[in-house]
Amino acid sequence: MTKFVKPCSFLLLGILFAALSACRLPQTTQNSATPATLLAPPSTLLAPSSTPLAPPSTPSPSFDKMSLWTDGTQLRGANTWQRIVVPDLDGPEFLGSGYVGPPYTQADFDELAALGANYVNLSTPGLFTERPPYTLDEQVQADLDSMIAMAAQADLFVVISFRTGPGRSDFTFYRDGAGDWFDADLLIESVWSDPTAQNAWGEMWRYTAERYHDNPAVIGYDLMCEPNSNAVVFDMYDPEEFYSQYAGSIYDWNQFYPRLVARIREVDSQTPILVSATSWGALRWLPYLQTIDDLRIVYTAHQYEPQEGYTHQQLPAVNSYPGEFDLDWDGIAEPFDRLWLEDFLSILADFQREHNVPVAVNEYGVMRWEPGAADFMYAEMMIFEDLGINYALWVWNPEWQPWSKSATEFNFRFGPDPDNTLPVDNDLLGTIASFWARNTVRPSMYHP
Repeated sequence: MTKFVKPCSFLLLGILFAALSACRLPQTTQNSATPATLLAPPSTLLAPSSTPLAPPSTPSPSFDKMSLWTDGTQLRGANTWQRIVVPDLDGPEFLGSGYVGPPYTQADFDELAALGANYVNLSTPGLFTERPPYTLDEQVQADLDSMIAMAAQADLFVVISFRTGPGRSDFTFYRDGAGDWFDADLLIESVWSDPTAQNAWGEMWRYTAERYHDNPAVIGYDLMCEPNSNAVVFDMYDPEEFYSQYAGSIYDWNQFYPRLVARIREVDSQTPILVSATSWGALRWLPYLQTIDDLRIVYTAHQYEPQEGYTHQQLPAVNSYPGEFDLDWDGIAEPFDRLWLEDFLSILADFQREHNVPVAVNEYGVMRWEPGAADFMYAEMMIFEDLGINYALWVWNPEWQPWSKSATEFNFRFGPDPDNTLPVDNDLLGTIASFWARNTVRPSMYHP
């Protein structure tokens, strides 16, 4: 986990949140790749028109949400990020004046759809409180209702991804800052040691499924954004070591998540359920995720590797794509290119083949100033396409200025200049939009 210095202003919190929202530890991988050439240079790719795609005039008479996850790549989009506002930490404007922030508007979702995306992963607070007695938080529910309604109005499919819930606060993603730039009392991680909290997560998901299962735009429930018991409780990052000691225990996500699925299925037998491995959803841990007997589960990963060496390089960025640097912590530089990516991402194909289940990547991305970022994203997204899987990048920020002007690292609309905080034509934007332009399905096709 990266160490961070205490910010001296609310604006600097944006830098920390943007970099940490999907924070995870670097993963060790083996590599024998040689340089590869992209199919087309990203600089030749242009963003599509800002005009939203018109829905088909004749809707389909039937719609199985699971078909969106099993019939090749059909969903290409982005994540939003929100958490409960802490006024003493965030001040009066940074995340807005509401209970949950930063605030999104209809225009934010419309712009995402206009660029070609057809789905949004709402990375959002859970509907139940983080502290006992673990009851419905009506203000969080109102925000989620609004976010889903705006996404549907923009003709976007929605996956609900709970970052928080009973025994877990959003500050678990920034846990190294506890007692430094935020009060240690804000860090809540008891879900990994408290059976009552785990049971309450099940009740939260049952309630959520009962509320949203008939919503035609909601095409997935992501049970927990980046389960992290191995890091929280044991500071342990070797899956073999972790599972040899704690398999089947309260710390084991493999015993926790099936109980969440069971609670959902009490009220909703149809909506697809998304589940990632522990260790922040790391792809390297996916082989240790146990599948269960439910044909409507999509097994997912968050993909930022090589994180420390490339995708999360703070300035000045040293390593580039393609390039050479130490990728497996052996002190020797290896080629970093498409063949390396293909080899690493083969974990997805292997898991899919071994278990005969659908897989997806519902977080991936790169800081906008990384050298060769457009080429990197082109190669990675092309591999996703070759694998026939859905994917959502990190992150789609709202136009709320106090937030968007400070949390800029992953805002691909701003281009590679770190000092620029306005939308500008750039290669990374063109690359992403060119893949989003492949989308052909939208909610209005099935529910006009």
